[in-house]
Amino acid sequence: MTFELIVSQGRIADRTSGAIPGAALTAGLLTSLTGLERLDIGQILPAKNDHWSTALLEAGTTLTALQEAITRTIGRGNRPLMVANTCSASLASLPIAARAHPDAVILWIDAHGDFNTPFTTESGYLGGMALAAACGMWDSGHQSGIDPKNTIVIGGRDIDTAEADLMNDAGLRIIPPSTATPETILSEIGDRDIWVHVDWDVLEPHNVPAAYAIADGLLPEQLRNIFSALPRHRVVGLELAEFEASGNWTEDEAALRVIADIVSPLLSERSQ
Repeated sequence: MTFELIVSQGRIADRTSGAIPGAALTAGLLTSLTGLERLDIGQILPAKNDHWSTALLEAGTTLTALQEAITRTIGRGNRPLMVANTCSASLASLPIAARAHPDAVILWIDAHGDFNTPFTTESGYLGGMALAAACGMWDSGHQSGIDPKNTIVIGGRDIDTAEADLMNDAGLRIIPPSTATPETILSEIGDRDIWVHVDWDVLEPHNVPAAYAIADGLLPEQLRNIFSALPRHRVVGLELAEFEASGNWTEDEAALRVIADIVSPLLSERSQ
């Protein structure tokens, strides 16, 4: 069972211009690390600050194509390695994960809960609603199926009050950066399969630029240690989102080195 590299290059609620280039750069990095061929999906469109409902309609074609690609990957007995511009791409991936691996634990590694709904969102940003949709808290039109009780938000620290109430009621667990150790996370996972989602704003700012960075995050070596401890044969999917490329090669290359160091334990030959 190997990874297949799927890259979102269509706008999925992007409000910043660096997310699509960031996904492309990350995909190039992963190709150089693994030799995997990449499948690019979506048509590049300019970023804009629109309401979630408008963004969702625009993203429909890209989300459907991502779901189809992920379904084919799993059908071949392989593991999706999805590189996405925004967390909104998980509207596509997580329902397929739920169908293929219903008992897997979702490690949602993110500074944010992304558990708002149309009734609680303050920003109107689709990305802040992605995990909630996958858990069936609202209907995105792209299915659901994730059990919130199988979901662990690692590094969460910027969570709205109403959102926090929803997460608590649904049974999600939150592991803040201060207690995000390999031992803590392994004890939560048990012997289940694992689907990993990373939004790079989970890190302390300036390590990997992200549009919604916030202080007091995980350190790169902290996340690498977590990934090194995961039983790689049980990682059934990996998705990386929200690297905000600057267009300055020196800055972007530095961020890519950080990404490479963090994810390499999950991409080693021992994980194949």
